[in-house]
Amino acid sequence: MTINLEAEAATREENNAVLIAALNETSLSEVESSWELDVINDAERGRWIAALGAEAIAELPYRFVGGRVVLLTTWVDPAYRRNRVATELIARVLDEIRESGKKITVICPVVGEFIARNPEYLDLIDKVHPGAGAYPQHEPAEGDHDEELTAFENDMT
Repeated sequence: MTINLEAEAATREENNAVLIAALNETSLSEVESSWELDVINDAERGRWIAALGAEAIAELPYRFVGGRVVLLTTWVDPAYRRNRVATELIARVLDEIRESGKKITVICPVVGEFIARNPEYLDLIDKVHPGAGAYPQHEPAEGDHDEELTAFENDMT
């Protein structure tokens, strides 16, 4: 099976753009969805899942690296986007991480946008390894992203 990396990247970018646009649509001071979502830490597979009943409708994969929680990418089923699912998932994940006392490295730009709009979570970001998605208002200089990705990949090995 051949993987088209450009298509995968384009799909990720489209998903991130849709989720970030949904963050713009409603006030983030009310971290609630119109549904009763269960947020479950599937530690065996390294992901938090947002479930509506028995149906998993969103996920946020993570890895533990050097004592930090690396938040990789947020995905929400297209049928449930624009219903604050990403907002609630991210808020509940960050609250759980805060309770654990761990710091985070943000790879996911949706998580970065959420934190930028909810600065009460800024203290969770690891100062030494903030991650490429940690400060979305900052555009890295050419090549900075590659260095961050390489550092992350080295941490994973």
